[in-house]
Amino acid sequence: MQPAYQRILLKLSGEALMGGDAYGINRHTLAGIVAEVKAVADLGVEVAIVMGGGNIFRGMAGAAAGMDRAKADTMGMLATVMNAIAVAEALNQAGCQACVQSAFPMGQLVESFHRERAQDYLKAGVIVVFGGGTGNPFFTTDTAAALRGAEINAQIVLKATKVDGIYTADPKKDASATRYSKISFDEAIGRDLQVMDTAAFALCRDQKLPINVFSIFKQGALQRVVLGEDEGTFVHS
Repeated sequence: MQPAYQRILLKLSGEALMGGDAYGINRHTLAGIVAEVKAVADLGVEVAIVMGGGNIFRGMAGAAAGMDRAKADTMGMLATVMNAIAVAEALNQAGCQACVQSAFPMGQLVESFHRERAQDYLKAGVIVVFGGGTGNPFFTTDTAAALRGAEINAQIVLKATKVDGIYTADPKKDASATRYSKISFDEAIGRDLQVMDTAAFALCRDQKLPINVFSIFKQGALQRVVLGEDEGTFVHS
């Protein structure tokens, strides 16, 4: 099997780690996601991951209510580092080599983001898990994924979601909704499909960095995307 991409950036939401739980990390779900990532890494594909933090920060939302936005965002960024450590450790236990890089200094806990070092890790077959978002408040982890994807020269950003692509309408509400196999950035903007937040989407478009939206819960979907098969929705220039 010949992969269509040599280096990918996988955006993994914190919510994806919850499984059926209300918050936190479901061990069974984490093991399933790790198996999907390992299958792709075993093909020789260089894998970088940007972690979200919704599974942890959701549980703190009450405490953050009324808080200064910058401080609340900092809490969210810390949650992404916690998730990054959990995912990297699970990957290591599964037989992969993985490390964590944080967008802001974390002392001896994990190393700070370093573009050239991250690329060296990837070339050596190490999966790099990015935590801490962009390191700045007011930016989402979607934007972090677009930014890191561009910085490490990834060939595509893979956005793992709960649905198997982008649809003409909400498939849960409209039985006639159909999945886009491919769609251009301009078409997605014109139809207000909200693939990613505006800043992330614009960055990918300007850098001619394609996006594929797919379901991380569909077994083998990640590998099929990497092999260039019709899986999810491919968003292109």
